[in-house]
Amino acid sequence: MRRTAARAGGAVSHVGAEAPAEETGADLPVPEPMPAPAPAPARQQDVLRTEFPFQLPRGYVDESGTVHRDGVMRLSTARDELVPLRDVRVQENPAFLSVVLLGRVITRLGTLPLVHDGIVENMFASDLAFLQDFYRQINAEGHTRAAVNCPHCSEAFEVELGGSRLGES
Repeated sequence: MRRTAARAGGAVSHVGAEAPAEETGADLPVPEPMPAPAPAPARQQDVLRTEFPFQLPRGYVDESGTVHRDGVMRLSTARDELVPLRDVRVQENPAFLSVVLLGRVITRLGTLPLVHDGIVENMFASDLAFLQDFYRQINAEGHTRAAVNCPHCSEAFEVELGGSRLGES
């Protein structure tokens, strides 16, 4: 049986061995195990923000007269945009699409225990318009602006692309 022991100088001596080190490969350095890579720190772009706070311009007034202005809207999913298309109210009146859609994506409004399309339906028109614009902004990667160049002077500027109907691509 062959045993090896390291010397203080880093050389390997063979105890009880008659074969030279060249034949056994005992002089070859033993590779040290590689340390596990450290996990990469979370970058800001790796974190997806899915909920966005808002404040209604006027506020929703409930049956008891309480005004609810602060709310939270989440990002829309494909399902959120498809399910309302099966709603009879939307089929009869396509303008109702935004009401049903907003009722699905608003997760909180003031102290109301539940937000649904009936709540959105009873909001002031200015608040509904605000929510439609807010929906477009958060679901279009945070803004609805595009960089363009003037066709006459070639100067660069941004234009607002908002104005399409809610729920349409």
